[in-house]
Amino acid sequence: MPDSTYWQQIADHARAENRPFFSLAPMEAVTNAIFRRVVARAAAPDVFFTEFTNAISITHPKAKFTVAGRLYVAPEEAHMPVAQLWGNDGEAFARAAVAVKDLGYEAIDINMGCPDSTVIKNHGGSDLIRNFDSAAAVIAGAKTAGLPVSVKTRLGYSRLDEWRDWLTFLFQQDIPLLTIHLRTKKEMSRVPAHYEMIDDIVKLRDEIAPDTLLQLNGDIENYTDGVALAQAHPGVDGIMIGRGIFTSPFAFEATPQEHDIKELLGLLNYQLDLYDEFAQRFDTSRFASLKRFFKIYVRNQRNAASLRNAMMETHTTDEVRQLLADSDLTK
Repeated sequence: MPDSTYWQQIADHARAENRPFFSLAPMEAVTNAIFRRVVARAAAPDVFFTEFTNAISITHPKAKFTVAGRLYVAPEEAHMPVAQLWGNDGEAFARAAVAVKDLGYEAIDINMGCPDSTVIKNHGGSDLIRNFDSAAAVIAGAKTAGLPVSVKTRLGYSRLDEWRDWLTFLFQQDIPLLTIHLRTKKEMSRVPAHYEMIDDIVKLRDEIAPDTLLQLNGDIENYTDGVALAQAHPGVDGIMIGRGIFTSPFAFEATPQEHDIKELLGLLNYQLDLYDEFAQRFDTSRFASLKRFFKIYVRNQRNAASLRNAMMETHTTDEVRQLLADSDLTK
């Protein structure tokens, strides 16, 4: 198996502590250098991923400047995140893999699970579930740079019974890690994750690719839930948390603790500062995307709803800071 050391070391470290390894799911307009640092300050997982980045854009003469922010890693980040790429062109993945390696990335993950309609129209993400040849081509292309190449996917495109053929194909691709969101593309997140499938998936992995690590995603809110799920299903190596981070920035905390409003708002102010630095560096403003984070920090406190509603009407980080300074929550 080509260069499986990266992921094996992560798994071995977690096993030595009698737990699965944990990662924060790659999420659009979420897992950039700003929020990765916020989560790291609160309670870091073992692995971070970048936002997903179009493979063609990375080396395109004009488009490469538009994705620079997606691939930016701040000097103070303790570890390089995994670069997650999407697309359907094997040659583009080969070029992109060299480019991200030159940026210092140590591992590549391929998005074969995104259900976004625009991504699917461009034959990326979960569209690859119904295009095995393209899926094989992008994996092969990404491998040419010599970095470990993993895949994140779903159980199927339209039907749950697609899982066996699709996952069999992926386990045959000689990859060090397969991450599975336990739903189909059609199901989106409208149904509970299919935990009833886990043991069959582990059995299939053991039969075809016992050296491929298996990471699960879907309805896992926090570290405690992840450990319990892995213990209930021997053979699961890793746990990926996505939407759970919007319930608490401390989702990866091994021993749950109480966190007061000052600590939460301290993280929010840290994120606002990082946002300003990022926006200045890349001469871009994505303030609207920042608003989705407010509910993480202001949600269950007295008068939280009115403060959060006022925050949603702001247009700058300074306006948010002023609201926080004037709020009873900070007194």
